[in-house]
Amino acid sequence: MKQILLLGAGKSSGTLIRYLLEKSKPFDFTLKIGDIDLPQTIKKINGHPNGSAFAFNVNDKDQRAEEILKADLVLSLLPPALHFPVAQDCLRFSKNLITASYVSPELLALNDEVKSKGLLFLNECGLDPGLDHMSAMEIILKLKKKSANIQSFQSYTGGLIAPESIDNPWGYKFTWNPRNVILAGQGTAKYIKDNKYHYLPYNRLFKESIRIKVEGKGSYDGYANRDSLSYRHHYGLQDIPTMIRGTLRHEGFCSAWQVFVSLGLTDDTYKIENSDKLSYREFVESFIPPSQRGDTTEEKIAKFCEIDFEGPAMERVISTGILEENIIGLKNASPAQILQQLLEEKWQLKEGDKDMIVMLHQFDYLEDGIEKRLSSSLLIKGDDTIQTAMAKTVGLPLGIAAVNMLQGNFKIKGVQLPIHEEIFVPVLMELKEYGISFDEKIV
Repeated sequence: MKQILLLGAGKSSGTLIRYLLEKSKPFDFTLKIGDIDLPQTIKKINGHPNGSAFAFNVNDKDQRAEEILKADLVLSLLPPALHFPVAQDCLRFSKNLITASYVSPELLALNDEVKSKGLLFLNECGLDPGLDHMSAMEIILKLKKKSANIQSFQSYTGGLIAPESIDNPWGYKFTWNPRNVILAGQGTAKYIKDNKYHYLPYNRLFKESIRIKVEGKGSYDGYANRDSLSYRHHYGLQDIPTMIRGTLRHEGFCSAWQVFVSLGLTDDTYKIENSDKLSYREFVESFIPPSQRGDTTEEKIAKFCEIDFEGPAMERVISTGILEENIIGLKNASPAQILQQLLEEKWQLKEGDKDMIVMLHQFDYLEDGIEKRLSSSLLIKGDDTIQTAMAKTVGLPLGIAAVNMLQGNFKIKGVQLPIHEEIFVPVLMELKEYGISFDEKIV
C-alpha cells in the first residue's frame, strides 16, 4: 500500500484531508500527516483507519528525511519559505512533490535535476495560485482554438467572508495563514496595461485599489498581485497588451488597510523594544511623526494618513482595538507580529460563520473582427469553520492532483505549474462533481 505524506495541517487543510481519506481505500493508499499541532491534526483525521498523525518539526533534518524517505508522494502545506528543504529531500530520495505555494527561484533552480530523475514537483496547485491558473488556461486554449486574438486578461480572486457572516466593519476574518494576510502585497506589483508597464510599490498598493464588479456576485476592492508579467510566458500570452492578476476584498478594506501600511505596522523586518510591556495605543503612537499635529492620537493618524477623522477607514482601524490601552504581552515582536496577534483575536471565524471565495477572469479578444468580452466567475461558500470555501478550493485541487499523480497519470516532469492539459483537465472535471464550476458570459 502506497503512502501520501502531508506536511502541514493548518487552516486550509480540512477538505484536503477529508478528500484523501475518502479516496484512500479505492486507490489503496494511506495518509500520514505531520504538523506542529498534533492534537488538532488527530482531530482532523477523525479516527479514519487509513490516516495517522505525528508531531512534525520541519527543522529536524533527521525526522524530515526519515518521513520523506518512507513516502511515495509528498504534499507540503508548510509556509512557503519551508518548502525548499522539503524539496531537497524529495530530490535526494526521488519522491514527487506537490505544493500550493508560488514556485520560488530556489525551487525552480532544481528543475534540471528534478527532470533528470524523472520526478514532478508540482507547485501553485491550490486556489490562487492554482485553480486560477487551471481555469484560465482552459479558457485560453479554447480561445486559441477559435483563432481569437486575446487583447486583455484580468484575473482577481478573493478569500472573503459571506455577507450573512459579516459582523465587523472590515468584512474580513482569517480563513488561511494569518501571517500571509498581514504581509500580503509586500514588494512591488508589476503588470502591463495597454502595452505600458506599470510598477506599483507596496506603500501605494492599497491606496490605488480599484473597484471590481463581478456580475451577480457583488462589487469589491481589487489590488494588484506580485508579478503579473511572468505569467504571460506561462499562459502563452507573451504579446498580450494588458495582463493583470489581483486580489479581492470587500469594499472599504483597502483604504483602511493602507493606514496600517502607511504607519509601518505591517513591517516584519525588525523587533520592537519592550514590545511585551507596551499597550497597543503606545505601540501605534510610536509610529506617528513627532511633528504631526492634532489634539488626539486618532486625529494625528487621520491627518498623517490623509483619511477622514470620522470616516469609514478610521472606524475600521478603531474597531480592531489597535488604539486601546490593552498590553501587547508579546516579547521581542516585530510590528507585523503585534498586528497579527491582535487581528487573530478579532477576526476569528465563529461557530456558524461561512466564508466565501470569489474569482473573476475577464478576457477581451477579437474574433472574426468582432470585439468580445468573456467573463468567467466563481462563487463558493463554506459549510462551516472547518470545511470552509478556502479549504475546499485549496484542498480539492491539491487532493485531485495528488491522487492522479500517485496513479501515474501525469507524464510531465520537472518543476511545473498546473498549466498543462494533462493536469488541469482531470482536476477541473472532478471539481465540478464538488460544485466548483465557473459561470461564463460572452458579450
